[in-house]
Amino acid sequence: MLLQQLSSLSSPLSDQQVTSLQQATANMSAVELSWVSGYLAGLAQSSDQSAIVAAPVPSATLTVLYGSQTGNAKGVAKQVAEAATAQGINVSLVSMADYKTKALKDETHLLVIVSTHGEGEAPDDAEQLHQFLASKRAPKLAGLEFAVLGLGDTSYEFYCQTAIDFELRLSALGAKSILDRRDCDVDYDSDVLAWQGQIIELLNETLSQPVAATAVSAGVATTTSQYSKQNPLSATLLASNKITGRGANKDVRHIEISLEDSGLSYQPGDALGVWFDNDPILVNELIELVGLQAEQLVNVNDQEISLAQALIQHYELTQLHPGFVSTYGEATAQSNLVELGTDKAVMREYIANRQVIDVIRQNRGSLSSEQLLAALRKLTPRLYSIASSVSEVDEEVHLTVAVVEYDAFDKAHQGAASSYLSHRLAEGDTLRVFVEHNDNFRLPSADKSVIMIGPGTGIAPFRSFLQQRDNDDASGQNWLFFGNQHFTDDFLYQTELQDFQKRGVLNRIDLAFSRDQAHKVYVQDRIKEQGKDLYQWLEDGASLYICGDGNQMAKDVHQALVEAIELHGNKTNEQAQQYLTQLKTDKRYQKDVY
Repeated sequence: MLLQQLSSLSSPLSDQQVTSLQQATANMSAVELSWVSGYLAGLAQSSDQSAIVAAPVPSATLTVLYGSQTGNAKGVAKQVAEAATAQGINVSLVSMADYKTKALKDETHLLVIVSTHGEGEAPDDAEQLHQFLASKRAPKLAGLEFAVLGLGDTSYEFYCQTAIDFELRLSALGAKSILDRRDCDVDYDSDVLAWQGQIIELLNETLSQPVAATAVSAGVATTTSQYSKQNPLSATLLASNKITGRGANKDVRHIEISLEDSGLSYQPGDALGVWFDNDPILVNELIELVGLQAEQLVNVNDQEISLAQALIQHYELTQLHPGFVSTYGEATAQSNLVELGTDKAVMREYIANRQVIDVIRQNRGSLSSEQLLAALRKLTPRLYSIASSVSEVDEEVHLTVAVVEYDAFDKAHQGAASSYLSHRLAEGDTLRVFVEHNDNFRLPSADKSVIMIGPGTGIAPFRSFLQQRDNDDASGQNWLFFGNQHFTDDFLYQTELQDFQKRGVLNRIDLAFSRDQAHKVYVQDRIKEQGKDLYQWLEDGASLYICGDGNQMAKDVHQALVEAIELHGNKTNEQAQQYLTQLKTDKRYQKDVY
């Protein structure tokens, strides 16, 4: 019987008890309901509730360690930890950034869940542990049993490299792997569930205890919003305004979305996940090219829907990955495409500026609907740094979105999510969103100063920072480095920033407009120019933040910081690098790059 159908007539509970029980469980997930069910069953076995609470916990604890750049690995780790707790396993869920390395030698059972970004780099919060395991200080771990789950993107050369590193290093230290490493692509949900089921089954016999005995000791928090990646909020688009000038090379939009009456909240530094629909015109062309019919039925997530609806709502069409090229080549007997998969460098070059439609246009072939869907990756939401503070905009959330638009192979191309937000949605339309919390990009206390480096749309979280600092009357100083192509066309949020500066909220601002003079000037050049003051701010306790392009800008800025610290701190290059590493450890050097 469902709790909603329960009444005092069909149970030994009073009306008030039934109402209380229904209210307490109304917003619980399936995992949480399972946990409560086990806990109540344990209480029923004893008339002395305090005896259950005091019951001994398992002698061994499962430690779930996560390293997460954008929040995905953290979310997966929490899901796995909750599932293990529901099975009566005593769980400790810990970010690698907060993990004490000296505790490693005492671990008996360890799950490592970690993402990879950039060129095989560890997430910022995993960096210290990643380095420690490769050092001579790492202890022997003969008594440790472990398993590793990696999140990555097969479009990149060093797919799940950080997960590979952790597995190799733990094994080299004598630890025993109890389950093969699972590497998960961007559409990771089903792979994670499969791995989760396998690992919990393996651990169950040695670690599980009656749920009631471990309930009060399990270290997993379950208080979350009812809205998530799997259950997004249907929000209303309030505005989509272009904030670059007529002469700008990029169309950058200021997006405003209503969260009214949702209870959904966020902090400066968080991201907004946006589920989007693919362009129907693009979908119709693709279906025609492979010889299929838009209205034919296909099965997606155990539901029968039209092929057109499946491609619009459930599959990636703009972000090309190597797997599609090879699979499509095999299905259409085109050896030239299959051969591309034998050379990773050639494949990366091939997919660099192509979308799925380009492969099909240039290599026509017929497919069944099953073959087409099997070749495509499932659609994943896009994450955008939030550009507002709740204290300023109340039940709204703002984004700064650069519309992806380019010409290739004599055809116009657009990014799926950015064109959806800017061109295919009208004010008043609804869209599906959720908040992705990012504990690796957080403001310090109000009395501490901050240095913010955010060229282009990297300004987004710093607009949020400044709004928050303004409303908090923060005594710490604020320094912004901003850059773009042209002052007249690309100075994003110019009026707002000038107002912040006029009112003393923004104490310093350094600008770099690269195309306004013969010699290009970037934010890293301004950092070098202001290196003496920047180093002094850091010495005085300021926190340092970078947001924006991770492929080149973040690397150039990091190098400029190293040079400034080396010069003005009278340090060697190695000492300057260590200085920044220590800032990361102290959570005073944080990056939100993409």
